Amino acid sequence: MSERRAPTPQAPEWGTFALILACYAIWLALLFAPLPAWIAAVLLIPVLALHSSLTHEVLHGHPFRSHRLNEALMALPLTLCIPYGRFRDLHLAHHMDSRLTDPYDDPESNYLDPGVWSALPGWKRGLFTVNNTLLGRILLGPAIGQVRFMAQDWEQRGDRAVWRAWALHLPGMVAVLVLVALAPLPLWSYLLAAYGALGVLKIRTFLEHRAHQACRARTVIIEDRGPLAFLFLNNNLHVVHHMNPAAPWYRLPALYRAGRARFLTSNEGYLYRSYGEVFRRYLLRPKDPVAHPLWHRG
Repeated sequence: MSERRAPTPQAPEWGTFALILACYAIWLALLFAPLPAWIAAVLLIPVLALHSSLTHEVLHGHPFRSHRLNEALMALPLTLCIPYGRFRDLHLAHHMDSRLTDPYDDPESNYLDPGVWSALPGWKRGLFTVNNTLLGRILLGPAIGQVRFMAQDWEQRGDRAVWRAWALHLPGMVAVLVLVALAPLPLWSYLLAAYGALGVLKIRTFLEHRAHQACRARTVIIEDRGPLAFLFLNNNLHVVHHMNPAAPWYRLPALYRAGRARFLTSNEGYLYRSYGEVFRRYLLRPKDPVAHPLWHRG
């Protein structure tokens, strides 16, 4: 896959830079704080989730004009699992809105080709069905997503960009694990926190996109202004982000307020009032089928 670049901001975004520094500082403090392991793990979960959201900001060209400087800020993969270069390339490919939800061409699609789905053994279909509930996505989604991601990267093992991303990822992962080893925090506690953070991020991605004939109607708005909206850096206003991918996280709410009617007309009312509403509706039941309901090859 050829490397793609996001637009760069015209001026340094010092607030975002300060948030990145604060995130690392809190992370280090929790690693070495004299806290019971389970308390440290619980406190680390939102910090690691926020770091992943900041990584998303960086790949869209924030907070500085220099891509190398921006990417150096994300040299430490705090959640350990996904190489930054792979996240960048796959996510920017995901921003081709005409391909959203396509089980082959959208790297972030949760739908499967109906033919692939029908050929799966019963146990695997059951696993994917549970994964399509919100609770299943939080508890099982990080493991399922990591296995699928690594399998796909293995299939692309001849791609130099894939190898380069993993080669840059591994030293950062080792550095994180060395810091954890030096800290009083047990390794199991940190790994549990990393998995929990990825589970929290699955709340955001759970229903970001739906199957719809019109590509402009595939992307959600969740009008939440609580702690999850902050951890996700306002990407609950997801159609605003897709229509303004170069806009920094702190401008998304104002853009939404100024153009609410236009955004909701564009996405044909794909709207939830809060994450509380999402939990009430879908904690224990699937929102969508696993097999893409509208997809066909060719």
